[in-house]
Amino acid sequence: MKRTGFLLFALAPVLITAAVYGATSEHAAADATDGRPPASQSRAADGRAAVERAADDAAVAARPAGLAAPAKKELAQQIVASAENSTLNWRTAYGYIEDIGDGQGYTAGVVGFCTGTHDLLTLVERYTRAHPDNGLARYLPALRAVDGTDSHAGLGPDFVAAWRHEARVAAFREAQDSERDRVYFDPAVRLAKLDGLGTLGQFIYYDALVMHGPGTGDGFQGLRERALREAAPPSEGGDERTYLRTFLDVRRAAMKAKDPDRDTTRIDTAQRRFLDEGNLGLDTPLRWQVYGETYHVP
Repeated sequence: MKRTGFLLFALAPVLITAAVYGATSEHAAADATDGRPPASQSRAADGRAAVERAADDAAVAARPAGLAAPAKKELAQQIVASAENSTLNWRTAYGYIEDIGDGQGYTAGVVGFCTGTHDLLTLVERYTRAHPDNGLARYLPALRAVDGTDSHAGLGPDFVAAWRHEARVAAFREAQDSERDRVYFDPAVRLAKLDGLGTLGQFIYYDALVMHGPGTGDGFQGLRERALREAAPPSEGGDERTYLRTFLDVRRAAMKAKDPDRDTTRIDTAQRRFLDEGNLGLDTPLRWQVYGETYHVP
């Protein structure tokens, strides 16, 4: 599973901080002319951001639960698992780990955390802070060294065995769920609600975020920005079906641009099928196909 742009996304706060610091230093004299020290302008910007965040929080809270409702969230994991692990029983994937040859190192766990794209490293770091004596902690130096590459240096069969063993521990399964929600599920649902999308749209965002990562370029944010240039979301008065078709078109094109032979059935015969049926609420029963296999949720 690709995580295009994940490192850029992870480094964004650092880059933004550096840019702000540089700009503040360059224009310190100009700032002083209005009688305020540069720090006060930064605090004002922080205050505006906090107000905007609070307004967004209120807008999200005012909308129906959508994909965040327990039954819908369970359904979302099943649909993702059909594409990621060829099963509806997504809980069998906690111990999954292999190098699938996509240049991202090992792919592992419930949403395919990758050793080459920072999210697996973050998972193990956070888990180790809560459970220092876990069986993966000793691999942290190696995970930091290979981050951003497809290397197995310092990992190999022993790490694979350790991952599978740790997946038997309830606390590690809970850690995977927590990191999945923190990095992928919750941000996808939140942003989809702010774009005025219903439950299906929220799932479409979630699946894209899981597969492409949250970054720019061919990451989720880049795909969303391209879609927004072509169609208005419901939050801006656009038609929901039109916008979602545009987003799926953009995503499919990005996948094919990287690999013309790439299988896109998770879009073509799953998400687009739900959309063509007008099932914006992602209501059951559902039937779809991925990689030639048919799945059904009654």
